[in-house]
Amino acid sequence: MNKKYDIAAYIWPAYTGNELRSRMFWPEGIGEWQSVKNSKPKPCGYSWGRKPLWGYVNEADPYVMEMEIEAAVDHGVNVFIYDWYWYDGRPFLENCLRDGFLKAKNNGKMKFYLMWANHDVNHLWNKELSDTEVGNTVIWKGSVDKPDFEKVVHHVISEFFTRENYYKINGCPVYMIYDVNNLIRGLGGMEKTREALEYFRSETKKSGFPDLHLQITVWRESSVNLSGFDANMKGSTKDIVQLLGIDSVSHYQFVHFADIDRDYTEILPDVAKEWERLEKEYDVPYFPHVSCGWDNNPRFYKFRQGVVKNNTPENIEKAFRMAKEYLDRHPELPPLVTVNSWNEWTETSYLEPDDLYGYGYLDAIKKVFM
Repeated sequence: MNKKYDIAAYIWPAYTGNELRSRMFWPEGIGEWQSVKNSKPKPCGYSWGRKPLWGYVNEADPYVMEMEIEAAVDHGVNVFIYDWYWYDGRPFLENCLRDGFLKAKNNGKMKFYLMWANHDVNHLWNKELSDTEVGNTVIWKGSVDKPDFEKVVHHVISEFFTRENYYKINGCPVYMIYDVNNLIRGLGGMEKTREALEYFRSETKKSGFPDLHLQITVWRESSVNLSGFDANMKGSTKDIVQLLGIDSVSHYQFVHFADIDRDYTEILPDVAKEWERLEKEYDVPYFPHVSCGWDNNPRFYKFRQGVVKNNTPENIEKAFRMAKEYLDRHPELPPLVTVNSWNEWTETSYLEPDDLYGYGYLDAIKKVFM
């Protein structure tokens, strides 16, 4: 019998104009497709110049998502991880999930889960300001206090965990947190964060689930403020996992731990070393992660250093084979691979077909896992 793998691709839910608050960044009303569509050669001569084969579609349209779901499952992508945002006491960019994916008639063919992208927001998404001194000005803080956290908990459980196709491990809904340091900062320290996550678990159990599966992203072994206040109270991601009762870890992007300004094949040995390190040093499961590339020049007028070279479908296939081999060596793990991403066009890390490689990235997954 062929083993079935869960290939979970992150979704950046900004390719829609339906979220009115996003018009401050992309006034044309098509979301961040605006930056993709208007990308021009840099003064230095560098040209990005990619185009989506499907066009600048509205991914909050259920008919669009029905098409994308068919393409995903046909190539072995059977889980979407939605980047999920909460600012000013309410969701942001939730339209793609709520109005697109969840209203698509065929969404039962796929599972989905949430990654709370609880980072601060500045003017990075606004190309007119991203290169300027104003670019780093914080617009919204991603940290929340306890009352706001409880609102998040109730919203997530009632609106998403209860969906039949929400992704679960051993019956427990999986919920990923992107920036644990920001979570600790907002809640006021490690102990209060632990109590808040225990509350999240208890509310999840009250809704009929055996427990909550908490997952976090790993950013090297960056120093973490364990107190929320005292800058001298430092720890690492490993401490976070133990102290907060985290159930598993994965990555969001190779750029978070590797030098990406080189050939893709030169990056892969460092990826293998990182997976090996996490396996040895962490007491919780690590799920292997594959990034398709990195180049965020579409978000800027000036050239930005840090561009993955030679990220062809053939080379990305090598990364997927590494992930498959990792899971096959660990039959005790749920067979989950996280992928960056389905549609991170402005970071040049996407699976959706383009005018350069066609369906090559998706075909790479199909060759390895199907």
